[in-house]
Amino acid sequence: MKISAARVSSFIRRPDPSLVAALLFGPDSGLVRERADTIAGSVVEDLNDPFRVVELTGAAVKADPARLADEAAQLSMTGGRRVVRVRDATDGIATAFERLLAVTAGGSLVVVEAANLGKKSPLRSLFEKAKNAASVGCYEDGARELEGVIRETLGGHGLVVSPDAMAFLVANLGGDRLVTRAELAKLVLYAGGDGKAGGRPRKIELADAEACIGDSAAASLDAVAFAAADGDATALDRALERAFLEGQSPVGVLRAVQRHLQRLHWTLGKVEDGDAPENVIRSLRPPLLFKFESAFRAQLRQWRADQVARALDLATEAEIDCKSTGMPAAAGCHRALMRISQAARTGARNR
Repeated sequence: MKISAARVSSFIRRPDPSLVAALLFGPDSGLVRERADTIAGSVVEDLNDPFRVVELTGAAVKADPARLADEAAQLSMTGGRRVVRVRDATDGIATAFERLLAVTAGGSLVVVEAANLGKKSPLRSLFEKAKNAASVGCYEDGARELEGVIRETLGGHGLVVSPDAMAFLVANLGGDRLVTRAELAKLVLYAGGDGKAGGRPRKIELADAEACIGDSAAASLDAVAFAAADGDATALDRALERAFLEGQSPVGVLRAVQRHLQRLHWTLGKVEDGDAPENVIRSLRPPLLFKFESAFRAQLRQWRADQVARALDLATEAEIDCKSTGMPAAAGCHRALMRISQAARTGARNR
């Protein structure tokens, strides 16, 4: 069965006891791991218990398909249901799971983690159609979901977030759930969170967020966004390669570029309505970093609002393709950003 977005939260905390297996897949590997841990933790209190938890890789299942069924059928020596975790699953082990799911019940819950799988993926299709299995897509947090994660995480430590700080955090987090959690943990430590909710909350201000959150990650995404909007193909190639090496996902990169183009589009709209560029730039929240101000002003002269709107469409379409087509996401991201870079160079020549 396919678990809808509205049901995911309740499902991962209380999966149906009759399920034989659950598949977590998607481009956000951190969210895949977090949800897999939550599902496994609903069955086994200690995920390090060697008597009730066993871990396999997709490669191991492919090399010895019978081992999957053997592990799933075993009973725990200490009582309670077992969990079999399969990491790095691919379509190459779909047949092994087809045999497993042909059994209507099993002693263990098999929790499967995979990267992004297209709609025609045999493994994904198998889990979506089976009555005794479930499929959960794990995609990068949107602004609303990310705000919820931020408020939940910081609120648990007696911290609240100012509007400017929230805007900054949403703009600089979200590409990977585990990275987001780690960055927020740094912010909790920096802000002196007391480790519990209750009492008078400490407010996180913009300066706190800027001082602590993902300097390297944010800088790499900014470099990609500005190189694309500048029309500098060489710098874009370098920045994109660095972002991927640092673990940024293609969808996360595309969203960073979209955020930059949205700010550029909004600013151009104000300027074309007669507002002074300096006043509009000063009103941006979160504010521009000083080192990017001159580049942003140059882009205001380089682009028109209608051209930016078309570039936004390119980035949005590329994000959709990354999530739905099953094509290599990094290649699709690179192609879209190069088209945006070409549009920037064309705009510069025509101004």
